[in-house]
Amino acid sequence: MRAMKNIVILISGRGSNMQAIVQRAQSEHWSAKIAAVISNRPDAEGLAFAKQQGIPTAIVANSDYPTRAEFDAALQKVIDGFSPDLVVLAGFMRILTAPFVEHYAGRILNIHPSLLPGFPGLHTHRQALAAGVKIHGVTVHFVTADLDHGPIVAQAAIPVHSDDTEESLASRLLVQEHIIYPRAVRWFIEGKLNLQNNCVQVATDAQ
Repeated sequence: MRAMKNIVILISGRGSNMQAIVQRAQSEHWSAKIAAVISNRPDAEGLAFAKQQGIPTAIVANSDYPTRAEFDAALQKVIDGFSPDLVVLAGFMRILTAPFVEHYAGRILNIHPSLLPGFPGLHTHRQALAAGVKIHGVTVHFVTADLDHGPIVAQAAIPVHSDDTEESLASRLLVQEHIIYPRAVRWFIEGKLNLQNNCVQVATDAQ
């Protein structure tokens, strides 16, 4: 029997990727539990879903702290109270400080709506359309202090159509996000990811 692992998920809004992960964890009977869903915004819609699922929730409002360092320290204390094996950023709209990221090195994942290393930062769909790329996508990666440049775990791509808008790209890519993010989290839980020299090797038997 594989030891049960704790997953803590951070959200700022509706948490659709969080919901996808929770649902896949339940339907696929992962050797893991969602130990908590934490938000930096008290009005985050995803908190209601988590509560409905019986998942503990917490709020660490960044507005309560004058500096990023103080907020991150408070957030870290709350997260560590749930003994996480993995921290998952699911639409968590905060840039995290280096000490926070280093504390969870090798056990914190994020999903970014572009094919990294292309189009880091905000407004990725707008960037893609402006650049005229023919392929756009999403990336699951380990989080490092270098924003949106951590080791890549998984990617999914879609064609860019001539009539695409930011909204249509976002909508079609969200479908892919809900597929690859739960899969990547499951790979981590199952020990299928080997992180070495800033590169991720996925076990050949990973599904």
